[in-house]
Amino acid sequence: MVDANIGNGATYAPTAKAEKVVEPGEFTVSAAFLDHGHIHGQVNGLCDSGATLKWVYDPDPQKVADFMAQHPEAQVADSFEQILADDSVRMVTSAAVPSERAAIGFQTLEAGKDYFVDKSPFTTLEQLETARAKVAETGRKYMVYYSERLHNEGAMKAGELIAAGAIGRVVQVVNLAPHRLSKSTRPDWFFEKRNYGGIITDIGSHQFEQFLAYTGAKDAQINFARVANFNNPDTPELEDFGEVSLTADNGASFYCRMDWFTPDGSPVWGDGRTFVVGTEGTIEVRKYMDPCRQAPDSRIFLTNGYEQEIECHENVGFPFFGELILDCLNRTENAMTQEHAFKAAELSMKAQALADHSDFKGFSEPRKGQSKGPNLRCLHRYRFW
Repeated sequence: MVDANIGNGATYAPTAKAEKVVEPGEFTVSAAFLDHGHIHGQVNGLCDSGATLKWVYDPDPQKVADFMAQHPEAQVADSFEQILADDSVRMVTSAAVPSERAAIGFQTLEAGKDYFVDKSPFTTLEQLETARAKVAETGRKYMVYYSERLHNEGAMKAGELIAAGAIGRVVQVVNLAPHRLSKSTRPDWFFEKRNYGGIITDIGSHQFEQFLAYTGAKDAQINFARVANFNNPDTPELEDFGEVSLTADNGASFYCRMDWFTPDGSPVWGDGRTFVVGTEGTIEVRKYMDPCRQAPDSRIFLTNGYEQEIECHENVGFPFFGELILDCLNRTENAMTQEHAFKAAELSMKAQALADHSDFKGFSEPRKGQSKGPNLRCLHRYRFW
């Protein structure tokens, strides 16, 4: 496996040798609207599993040129409509500005193609409801690149172990999701809340998807949600910290913390961790590094009847993408159900709204030499959605 630019999450794009589930030309995809670097991971995952990349489109020629440098096999489309009119294209994959992703998806579904979009797939609940209606109307898929599980070998292996009963029934999941801000490299929309949706909508959608996957839950209550801007007063609409507590419909509990505070000394863009407690054991997933020992890395510490350290890096692969291709061809739901993809986004947006509409507005007192963090918002504990 090649770990491209492990220090920058915005351009991190894993690729790996994978079983080709289709022959060349059997499943043709195109990429459109390239505002986030995740588009490269999306394309890598599909093409590693046998998809054929045909077109690329973006109104910005520089974005197209940067994409072609990594994917020279693509043809440059003159317009998005040219891609939609091509009957050979089965799927469009996109990483547009988050607030624009839904409208692009609706066009794609209406053109009779499946849609594979970067997270977060929506920034408003109204977009989500329209997407549900469009999926029902067209019969097409609106799939989401929840890369913190789907493109991480430790996270995928954890799911396999849980499904096999390695730790019994899951009763709690804790996700810690630090990210590197790389502030000077970010586009303007990244700091505009109407465009990125808030930190829980954005990064949180990853975390909620993992919670649903590991617990088998179909829905959850939101117990607590908080967002803050602790250290970026020059970009007041950026939320650099968020945390949420959930209780699933099957009783499992969840806590996640997401932030933009990856330290400069970290060799990876974020030391993401997942902790899973089951009735018969526990799992810790170190997703991207093993601190002070190895980076990149992806490994699991499993304790049930005995202890195991499982090295996942370059040993598990990314089966989601091949499964998704076959789902699109066979109209099945083995890679991920549509409702699962939508529910993770729904919960993240509801938690964001809860944090946004809290009556509490305040500041924590900084230590000597620290600046007072502006714009701290939280919801009182135990108030439910």
